[in-house]
Amino acid sequence: MPKKKQPQTLSSVKNALLILKSFSTYEPTKKVSELAESLGLAKSTVSRLLSTLASEGFVIKDQKTSAYRLGMSVLTLGGIVTNNLEIHKESAPVLYKLVNDTGETAHLAIMDGLDTIYIHKEECNHPVRILTHLGRRNPSYCTSSGKVLLAFSDDHIVEAVINQGLVPHTENSITDPDLLKEELKSIREKGYAVSTEELTEGTKSVAAPIRDYQGKVVSAITVVGPIQRMKDSKLPDIAKKVMEAGKEASERLGYDERYFRRL
Repeated sequence: MPKKKQPQTLSSVKNALLILKSFSTYEPTKKVSELAESLGLAKSTVSRLLSTLASEGFVIKDQKTSAYRLGMSVLTLGGIVTNNLEIHKESAPVLYKLVNDTGETAHLAIMDGLDTIYIHKEECNHPVRILTHLGRRNPSYCTSSGKVLLAFSDDHIVEAVINQGLVPHTENSITDPDLLKEELKSIREKGYAVSTEELTEGTKSVAAPIRDYQGKVVSAITVVGPIQRMKDSKLPDIAKKVMEAGKEASERLGYDERYFRRL
């Protein structure tokens, strides 16, 4: 019996998804010609797919510039995913309390591939805030949340991050593999991580792990603020509060520390 040909619509779906994934915080708008060149597709194909996506609200066309941006349908789907993430639901009240306790913005972060992504954020009330973005990929070795997640990851994940290249983002970025491994070991021993101007100048953050019911570190909880407020003298108190928040979030996910201590 001859093999059935794969429906052509599958390649169209794949190309449509590639178009959607081409948008980012850094490049929120795209023109047909830009997408065609970056994806290696014909302009007519890209134009047709964008028209279809626009009809369903996944992209919106600016009539003045002819550039496209993501539409509300993407936000709607993202909201459904986020609201159904158990980590997100159980950690939301913990984040809110952490903001009140520290006076700084708190985040929930996960690893996606070799990068770290914020999936939830609670803003502080300070008029001067650190600009962070949900969904933006950050290099895991340059952020406190990323270093926490790396510290409790399998060795092959750490090696993959190192092999990808420890690119400096500031003069404080860790670019030496041995220093990174020493830092991760220290984080496992202390139970928290600190990042001082390693990704963005003028910022400092503190993060702690969140474990699921199996004891696996599945997320990180972090506070971030300007170095003028996040002074070294305050770090012990902030770290304590962040670790307590991580413990509470872990317990909400079913983690029982007493059980794992007996093993």
